[in-house]
Amino acid sequence: MRSRFGAVAALAAATLALTACSSDAEEPDAGTDEPSETADFPEGSTMATLAEAGSITIGTKFDQPLFGLVGPNGVPEGFDVEIATMIAGKLGITAEDIQWVETISANREPFIESGEVDLVVATYTINDERKEIISFAGPYYEAGQSILTLADNEDIQGPEDLDGARVCTVSGSTPEANLLESFPEAEVVPFGAYSECLEPLRNGQVDAVSTDNVILAGFAAESDDLEVRGEPFTEEPYGIGLALEDDEFRDWINDALEEMYEDGSWTAAWENTAGTVLPTPEPPAVDRY
Repeated sequence: MRSRFGAVAALAAATLALTACSSDAEEPDAGTDEPSETADFPEGSTMATLAEAGSITIGTKFDQPLFGLVGPNGVPEGFDVEIATMIAGKLGITAEDIQWVETISANREPFIESGEVDLVVATYTINDERKEIISFAGPYYEAGQSILTLADNEDIQGPEDLDGARVCTVSGSTPEANLLESFPEAEVVPFGAYSECLEPLRNGQVDAVSTDNVILAGFAAESDDLEVRGEPFTEEPYGIGLALEDDEFRDWINDALEEMYEDGSWTAAWENTAGTVLPTPEPPAVDRY
């Protein structure tokens, strides 16, 4: 089964522009520049330190349409960015006081371990291997790995057609590991970022691109020549990465996410970004491991 997103690109852009300019909407604001009122945080906690500093450094993707894409003003925008901005707001930190750092699949854990970033919100799948190195709050979204190919490619209709195909993905990513394990007959071609797979796809160096369905949907929404094919074949819970064993901060972020679910701001953030292309899902239950 084919999923066609190219025709909605203009609508997505227009919707984003409209929601950015509107001040009369009745729905909860998502990613507002104004911070919420903050509680007194425990002395010495990460929350207290960040709130006192009045700034936070957050890693996100810069090349993922709908989730984390640098806009014309040089600031990233998308669902991940909205979630991160709302978390900062609950610390009393304005959008202007967020320092955004580009994170790709290969540097997310190193950036957290080294303290280069305070948080990573970057289409970041929670798994047991990563939980040995960092901690995760969430999940705040459930994605699934899928296939992107050229619209005129009749040979690949879904994951069942990947045997013998050249499939581009990102080196060191969960999708790469899934491809190597589940499709040993495919030729996996790793690159540094998913956006780097698009030109090889168009010039015939690879036959398909594989990563999470929401990432691929963003690429397809921007280009009529690309299509997402088949149904997702994995479950990819997206989490917020933070320093290992900072349980107090992790619990606070989980509380913040649940507040977003309850007050509608999570839904508003989705509908203002990824929801311009994809249906609105139910927010997932956080995992307080």
